[in-house]
Amino acid sequence: MTTDQDDLRSTERRLQAAQLAADVATLDALLDDRLVFTGPDGQLCRKSDDLELHRTGRQRLTRVEEEALDVLVVGATGVTWFLGTLAGTVDGQEFSARLRYTRTWVRTDGSGWRVVAAHVTPVTPVPPA
Repeated sequence: MTTDQDDLRSTERRLQAAQLAADVATLDALLDDRLVFTGPDGQLCRKSDDLELHRTGRQRLTRVEEEALDVLVVGATGVTWFLGTLAGTVDGQEFSARLRYTRTWVRTDGSGWRVVAAHVTPVTPVPPA
């Protein structure tokens, strides 16, 4: 039996895979039209901004490595906390960073889980053992 948390966890991982593949159609389906994303610099972006980055190739991810994923579901609202490493290019500049994404999801009968708000912040790399 699949729980709401399992379903949201699976949807979060579909989002990660779509980001890595620059799959704009899947991203369009998983991002709510009301999406507001707060970037690591504090700037706010909308769904159209995010899709445009992937569509034009201005952002290309080469790595999305999940370290931890926590999930909370309360009714038709869910929150995911992703911790992991992303790498790729943005506007031709290479990057690699350990990041924490907090995403707020809403579930509707017609669309399933969709991200309505998100925030990303850099996290200190894990020191070598």
